Amino acid sequence: MTAGVRRSLWRARDFRRYAGADAISKLGSEVSLVALPLTAAIALRASPFQVGLLTAAEMAAFLLVGLPAGAWVDRMRRRPVLVAADVVRAVALLSVPAAAAAGVLGLPQMYAVALLTGLCTVFFDVAHQSYLPSIVGREDLARGHGTLAANQSLAQLAGPGLGGWLVQALTAPIAVVADALSYGVSGLLLLGVRVDERREAGTRAGTEAGTRAGAGTGDTPDAVPERGASGGARAARLRSEIAEGLRFVAGQPVLRRVAAVGALTMLSFGLWSATVPLYLVREVGTSPGAYGTLLSAGAVGGVAGAWLAPRVAARLGVGRAMYAAAWAATLCTAPLALTAAGWRLLILPAALAASGVATTVFSVAQGAYRQSICPPHLLGRLSATMRFLMWGWMPFGGLLAGTLGQLAGVRVAFWTACGAYTLAHLPILLAPRVRAVS
Repeated sequence: MTAGVRRSLWRARDFRRYAGADAISKLGSEVSLVALPLTAAIALRASPFQVGLLTAAEMAAFLLVGLPAGAWVDRMRRRPVLVAADVVRAVALLSVPAAAAAGVLGLPQMYAVALLTGLCTVFFDVAHQSYLPSIVGREDLARGHGTLAANQSLAQLAGPGLGGWLVQALTAPIAVVADALSYGVSGLLLLGVRVDERREAGTRAGTEAGTRAGAGTGDTPDAVPERGASGGARAARLRSEIAEGLRFVAGQPVLRRVAAVGALTMLSFGLWSATVPLYLVREVGTSPGAYGTLLSAGAVGGVAGAWLAPRVAARLGVGRAMYAAAWAATLCTAPLALTAAGWRLLILPAALAASGVATTVFSVAQGAYRQSICPPHLLGRLSATMRFLMWGWMPFGGLLAGTLGQLAGVRVAFWTACGAYTLAHLPILLAPRVRAVS
């Protein structure tokens, strides 16, 4: 059956709830992406290093529990993990405006909230990615990932602008409420998803023995450790499962390249997240509302990229799509470092919009590729391993940005972030054989 006559994913009730929860949650997260650093920078007058430390705290969870999270999620049903993560994140974020109203908000609480929400995000993201094949089936992974990429792009389009204007109108701590509410709505929608993961696990179990590297543990995604097992045995089993996910990624040359691109990209994003609010608001002099709007404008390209990605992948194949998108992303991000006051401020949204098309096509293509080659019982560990290898670098980016901003100035930190983004796709560009991937 061709893509043109396939049944629309949106006609499936479970997919509507799954994708709707994803869209609402991402919108709130984009609001917080603006509101949390501005809370530190404006309300608490944080230094560049302190803002960088806040960024590092939010992403430190990918280093702390990034790998075991995949093994744990592969033992459990995904929906309860998703709902629990939403609830905890909502409560943690609501503590920020509550403390601000009481006059006791400080940076230690901001660091604690960032760390706790980051821990929940690790489990949510691993379970969320692993849940998609259960909902759409493997034949529709490209369309499913395209929808999630569109959600991300739409959230990036609306969220930062909304967050900036909420900060300007209501103060930064109160703007965080929007993200907390989004997690609450996301959890309610996910409660209505009715995919039978237990039944699906039974169908997978028959093929697991032949696909598992180092078979013999007999796990299914819903299995749990035996109650009588000792703590040492459970720890050894967990280490074995983590190693299995690492071996799978290490044994796939294309996945190794994709992980390297992701690591460089997230290192750059850590630099960017800690530097851009200070650069645009303090150095260039933009208002919080204008700052958010500038970031939102860049997501226009992401929306276009999400629409194009499945079509480009179908026409070129995922390998050529990744290779072409890597070239386009490199060329489009190069002008970012020229951003400055006056007319040069327009360089930022223009470059972000152009690069958004390319990076979204790359993201959708690599996401569909890696899940299409992964055995079902390893989906959680694949997501966790890739996120650990990629997102684990973001805290270092935040710390590097804070250190550079403190010692050399915010402008130097901004230039460093832009340069890192421009070079992030080199691992794919230096591997032309990626184009042969089908």
